[in-house]
Amino acid sequence: MIEVKNISKIFGDRTILSSASVLFEQGKTNLIIGESGSGKTTLIKCMVGLTSINTGEVLYDGRNFTTMNDKEKKAIRKEIGMLFQGGALFDSLTAEENVMFPMTMFSEMSAEEKRDRAQFCLQRVNLPNAGKLYPSELSGGMKKRVGIARAIAMEPRYLYCDEPNSGLDPRTSILIDNLIKEITYELNITTIVITHDMNSVIEIGDNITFIYKGQVWWKGSKEEILKTENPEINDFVYASEFMKKIKKYM
Repeated sequence: MIEVKNISKIFGDRTILSSASVLFEQGKTNLIIGESGSGKTTLIKCMVGLTSINTGEVLYDGRNFTTMNDKEKKAIRKEIGMLFQGGALFDSLTAEENVMFPMTMFSEMSAEEKRDRAQFCLQRVNLPNAGKLYPSELSGGMKKRVGIARAIAMEPRYLYCDEPNSGLDPRTSILIDNLIKEITYELNITTIVITHDMNSVIEIGDNITFIYKGQVWWKGSKEEILKTENPEINDFVYASEFMKKIKKYM
């Protein structure tokens, strides 16, 4: 569980986040949605310590990350897995070596142990034979799956996913969504997903937080988001012609 309490972030004369408070539940897929520039990415950066905050707290299972020293924060970061937009794989490393990278950086595992763990993680994302391939030899969906394998290599308690379906076709997007959801439930971890994809919201959104102009504007489930009377979130959810047609039949 991750709890954000009254986080504010100001850059110069611009307030990017204003007293944002959210509870991200363990064992659930917690989605953050909102327009571009609404503050979603800034919120995540504040939560992992990439950006300092002006006011507020971030609690990892009750541990106040905000007041920790550098050594204590590093220990928390070892418990965090990250799936970056686009996969962010190292081009000069094979899929297996990419998955092994966090283990090399943050563990004292032997080479054999790292390889075994990397193979296990690649098998978990249905890429048992891709270990020796380089990113240039992988499709977009395969790169995302290698990224997921790398994110879970250190058996994280918390998983952050930034636009996991960006650039993928609908069928592959569903595959990635289902994989993230399955891993969340299997490992009982706290998963946070930033997305613009309404299909993801409907498919895997256990808890949904809508950020609007730097504020937590709405919170609820995938069932509730389709029925809310909140005008700002309705403008976001039913922005496309496809979603507008769906609304007519509800």
